[in-house]
Amino acid sequence: MAENLKVPPCSVCCKASWAQLQDLCRRQQLQCQALGITRRNVRDFEVEYLCDYKRVRNEEYYLVKWRGYPKASNSWEPRKNLRCQELLKQLHQDLARAPGAPVHPGPRGLPARTTSYLVQKAEQRQSLRQWEQLLNNSRSHRGRIAVENEVDLHGPPQDFVYINEYKVGPGVTLTPVAVGCECRDCLLEPVGGCCPGASHNRFAYNETGQVRIRAGLPIYECNSRCCCGDDCPNRVVQKGIRYNLCIFRTGNGRGWGVRTMERIRKNSFVMEYIGEIITSEEAERRGQVYDRQGATYLFDLDYVEDVYTVDAAHYGNISHFVNHSCDPNLQVYNVFIENLDPRLPRIALFATRPIRAGEELTFDYNMHVDPVDAESTRMDSNFGLAVGGSPHTRGRIECKCGAAACRKYLF
Repeated sequence: MAENLKVPPCSVCCKASWAQLQDLCRRQQLQCQALGITRRNVRDFEVEYLCDYKRVRNEEYYLVKWRGYPKASNSWEPRKNLRCQELLKQLHQDLARAPGAPVHPGPRGLPARTTSYLVQKAEQRQSLRQWEQLLNNSRSHRGRIAVENEVDLHGPPQDFVYINEYKVGPGVTLTPVAVGCECRDCLLEPVGGCCPGASHNRFAYNETGQVRIRAGLPIYECNSRCCCGDDCPNRVVQKGIRYNLCIFRTGNGRGWGVRTMERIRKNSFVMEYIGEIITSEEAERRGQVYDRQGATYLFDLDYVEDVYTVDAAHYGNISHFVNHSCDPNLQVYNVFIENLDPRLPRIALFATRPIRAGEELTFDYNMHVDPVDAESTRMDSNFGLAVGGSPHTRGRIECKCGAAACRKYLF
């Protein structure tokens, strides 16, 4: 009977990457059509990075780390044999920034301190590239994420998981919305004021998706129960980040920061502040730990009452890396979409002015919102990042934003 059984074909996902398999073929001198390893290129080797430099009789030589081979296989190669223009350019840029620069090569190479720095920078770039790939594989939004560090030797942050929506912590419940609008055109022909009108609020956006209400007023977007489609002008925050952004290392001691890689129009949605939603009691406990570590990512959701907090320390999106400024270019708004509990708004950041490509994105960690009508008076005056522990026990934190109107202290 066993002889008559038909066994379906079985496939197992290979844990090695495409490049690793190619390197394995070259090391074993094997040709593989599927991997693109042929008789012509089986002896071609890829430069992973350059880790030393010397001049011998006016000819330049570089110590090459070959991809897929141990460091013991590093070899000196004359400049004429190398076709890795970007790596050559990068090595000389690193040399200009190396400790003790300028450093001049001798016939035996560079000083040990300099070569150690070059190797650390090369390995750092590899880890940052891998992290960049991980971030982009994890994101669900259109905007891509780049990572740069031309300042120091810091690599990717430890224990940080990129998420695209709130992670609900213990003791927190999100109640799904029960009703939606019946509009055919939510902007021009809203039925009953559309979703904002149902809660006695104004329509937040214009026809191009720019926010047109003042900070302090809530935004009610259309939800999954609405009759309108994905192209509805009242669906902005829920579509996620659409700009290409870059996480970069700042040069003035502010750690990581975020800059935009393209121009952003005034009043445009830029990103959400996302993390783990926890209770205020849990936030107080974690805040004491973060205080001792000298950092925090706690954001109080205090639209009507201070019951919940967003903790982006270990779970978050790119907003985790956005720095404070006393003269910011981003403004916080409370947004309600699939959950209408006023104690659990989504936190959206909109551009306060036109932002140039290459400009750093910032918001005020201790922002104050002036009430504009009866609704906005429900917002606490201190709508910003909670810096660990009880406000009465916090130490003062120096501000390094560099703005002309800097308050000198964050809190």
